[in-house]
Amino acid sequence: MSIRIGLIGAGRMGKVFANTLAFTVTEVDLVAVADPSEQALTEVSSRFGIKKAYKDYRELLDSKEVDAVVITTPTGTHAEVIMAAAAASKNIFSEKPISQAVKPCDDAIQAVKQAGVKLQMGFMRRFDPPYTVAKQKILEGAIGTPVMFKAISRDPGCPNLEFAKRVNSGGLVIDMGVHDFDLARWLMGSEITRVYTEGTCLAFPELKGVGDIDNAVINLRFASEAVGNIDTSRNAVYGYDIRTEVLGTSGSLWIGYLQQTPMLILNKQGVTHDVVPFFMERFGIAYAEEVRAFVKSILNNTDPSPTGADARAATVAGIAATLSLDEQRPVLISEIK
Repeated sequence: MSIRIGLIGAGRMGKVFANTLAFTVTEVDLVAVADPSEQALTEVSSRFGIKKAYKDYRELLDSKEVDAVVITTPTGTHAEVIMAAAAASKNIFSEKPISQAVKPCDDAIQAVKQAGVKLQMGFMRRFDPPYTVAKQKILEGAIGTPVMFKAISRDPGCPNLEFAKRVNSGGLVIDMGVHDFDLARWLMGSEITRVYTEGTCLAFPELKGVGDIDNAVINLRFASEAVGNIDTSRNAVYGYDIRTEVLGTSGSLWIGYLQQTPMLILNKQGVTHDVVPFFMERFGIAYAEEVRAFVKSILNNTDPSPTGADARAATVAGIAATLSLDEQRPVLISEIK
């Protein structure tokens, strides 16, 4: 059996998922796409052979030929589209986060629960082979009890300034850090209880004009009394750098890699190698695997994961970390209502 998917959003991430849905995940048929941009709609529907194209996503949701939707619209619209999809009785896969605020998260989660449909959130790192193996090793007790979480998330360049505005993306701490907040909860097996953020804008001064920063360090404390640290940056000029360490009472796990191709050049100048260029080269497999997991949950009628509650928890941590940045103080997660 194949699941008929409608793609809502044909921008950068829409193209990523269109490629995955059309050419990689054989368990689905990409039957429709919606986007208000005529140019993006024409490009994606033509390139990926999508038969139905709509400028209004609500028309896609009305189609009886669509079983489920993949939402890749701008961040600030996720909650609205999730609620509309739930009202249309469509199963939902949505890119992270649900929202940059708590109430829209709660409203979307309630709409999904009320409609009795499935919602899986796009925290693709959970489906990356190194991370899935690391999680299994932690569960097996390979490193004892986790006591420290350390994450590096560095992008190779400055984003579009309009996107960088907090109202559109949540800013550096939420937009980039949300993946690490999710990984921290998942790998450590404990909720984050307190955050403390230091941030600065030194590499791209233009980000100050839109209220964003380019580098941040976020310290974490967990309910288990474990501690953690997230280093997030927009100016990794050498490449796309995503790495994580979990230190336990009897060992440590190092997750991720910087070198893309297993080849070294050795000459008089020394030893050199390439690096991971950007997110699709690093997480292409993970994007396909998370969609397969979503399809499997529909076919087997099981609960998908990561859930809306996982996305809410990551957003709340991001809000607390942003408040910490603004007020220059530690912030308890319980302060965010």
